[in-house]
Amino acid sequence: MKPPDPPAVNFPPCPGLPPVERRLDASITRRHGEARGAEYYLDALAYAQSKWQSGHPAQAILQLNKSWMADLADPRVLLEFPPPYRALVWILQRAATGRHGFLGNPVSHFQHLASRIRGPHNQLRAWRAWACFHLASRTLEGFGLPQDGSQLARSGLWLPSWQRALNEVARSGWPGEAAQAQRAADDAAAHDPPGAEENH
Repeated sequence: MKPPDPPAVNFPPCPGLPPVERRLDASITRRHGEARGAEYYLDALAYAQSKWQSGHPAQAILQLNKSWMADLADPRVLLEFPPPYRALVWILQRAATGRHGFLGNPVSHFQHLASRIRGPHNQLRAWRAWACFHLASRTLEGFGLPQDGSQLARSGLWLPSWQRALNEVARSGWPGEAAQAQRAADDAAAHDPPGAEENH
């Protein structure tokens, strides 16, 4: 007999992501194959929630990345679950001290992602990653999570400004996406200082 699924709830849920009742695995997104519609988008967000609640914030961020791969012909799904910029900042604010599991370095992660993206809609996805790079940099300031300076020196990588990334997302992204990114930036500006207690 198959053992019961382990409970999903170790940490409080992220309010910007769909609720989950059990711990999910990669089959939740893999089942869609090459399809990247609204159901894929929601499943990627749900998988991110599961990873967050089970104490894997770095893996939750990887699933947020997958949600931005969706091709939403009908953007009505965004009314209930907007593009997860604010969810990203919410997770970073709580995971930065390491008390919620391994976080890694999201600043350098998004730097690498933005500069190496391939595949469909790669330019838009790169601009989304640059927006996330700036959100991570703002949220995690003071936590000792730097940019990858060796990549900058080795390749002469140009780091676009927050405003440039936001403008490109506004030009090519989903309806209302840039506004959600700006709200996330406002959230990041209000983050607690390093070492502050996380009672919220």
